[in-house]
Amino acid sequence: MLKKINGRMDISGAEISIKEARYPAPFEPALEYNMPARGHWNIVHTAMLVPGLHQIYACARGCLRGVILTAGEMMEMERMSFVTLEENDYFNGRIEDEITEGVTHILEQLEEKKKLPPAVMVVLSCIQLFAGIDFPDILEKLRQRFPEVDFIDGYMHPTMRKSGLTPDQVMRRQIYDALKENTSIEEKSVTFIGNDHAFPDSADQVKMLKENGYTVRDLALCKNYGEYLDLARSSLFITNIPPGRHAGEALQKRLGRKVLHLPVSYSYKEIRHNLLLLAEELKIVSPAEEEFRKMEEKADLALQKAKEIIGNTAISIDHTATFRPLGMARLLLEKGFHVTKIHADAFTGEEKEDFFFLKENHPSLMIASTVNAKMRFAGKGVNKGEEKILAIGQGAAYFAGTPYFVNIIADASLFGFDGIIRLAEKMVESFKIPQNTEQIIQIKGLGCGSCLL
Repeated sequence: MLKKINGRMDISGAEISIKEARYPAPFEPALEYNMPARGHWNIVHTAMLVPGLHQIYACARGCLRGVILTAGEMMEMERMSFVTLEENDYFNGRIEDEITEGVTHILEQLEEKKKLPPAVMVVLSCIQLFAGIDFPDILEKLRQRFPEVDFIDGYMHPTMRKSGLTPDQVMRRQIYDALKENTSIEEKSVTFIGNDHAFPDSADQVKMLKENGYTVRDLALCKNYGEYLDLARSSLFITNIPPGRHAGEALQKRLGRKVLHLPVSYSYKEIRHNLLLLAEELKIVSPAEEEFRKMEEKADLALQKAKEIIGNTAISIDHTATFRPLGMARLLLEKGFHVTKIHADAFTGEEKEDFFFLKENHPSLMIASTVNAKMRFAGKGVNKGEEKILAIGQGAAYFAGTPYFVNIIADASLFGFDGIIRLAEKMVESFKIPQNTEQIIQIKGLGCGSCLL
């Protein structure tokens, strides 16, 4: 068999210019590749946001391997248990009993140690759902046996990645399932729903809310289960990222709260619109025109300083870094940066305007797949010895083969004008200081307290 030895295998079709790309899915579905950049969160990390929650996975050993390793890396094995199911369990008519008794055994052991958790998420995998298991019956029996515990149904079904709600969307919904419907409401309070990271006090929305006397709540800020339950006390829920939107809609239906979607954005116009919309909803004082102008000037100044240092260095962005890779690319291109590539396989509806703007004004911008099977040939030193590349996101760093990258996941709370300023600062820092890309991207769940961090 002949093999190319020119340092780069054929990846034609896995990369196309935005001029040639279709919206919202630039590439045809086919055999997929899984890039070895592990910093993005999985369902275990998301569920661990709930203080005191104990996760119990009931599935086969092969499925258990990944979730157990995740808990181990987080040094949270005390909050993780499992019920191993064998093939014959699916044929002897006792599958529900096996799960019920297995979970009961685990909780009785924890009770003996006086470590009974306030909440338990029982997680089933796709094979149990295929088998038509009676999950509500299992949970009802467990609630009768342990009335002091809040039981939440969880789902690990990777087979649903391409249709309906993704496992990520489902988990972001389920982690709020224990919030109580009869909770008293505090009028001057707001809860952010669905984000991985809490906003800092400097964030535009948080700053405006606190200046108007509002209490700001976020699951990522909760230190105990009581604070988690208090999330339901807010009069308004806010969602910011696409996969968190379904969680907000579910809470609106179940708890009767108003939910406002203020999407993460890198557009000055949209950031302004979000702040004005929030102020209008709460009937509070919004930033005046002069204040908006100063906020934009500060963002411009931060980007200008970054541009002076980074210069015309090529920049690539990937979808694990931000839910708005097109919006981020558009901002940077408009401010003079040399963005050359975006790694993404699909774009959200919130990106439609940016897609067609870039298609018309920056037709040479490349769109590269992350899952196309040909991408297995990329990211293995293909740019070693070539020009310097600054990547934003672990995937972009891997495919570019660069040690210069902004190590963020899911926008890392870099929302609004304050977020743009902090992004510019991170770009400068990452441009100056090389990192060990291979070592860093192997660590699962960036920012989740892994023992390796």
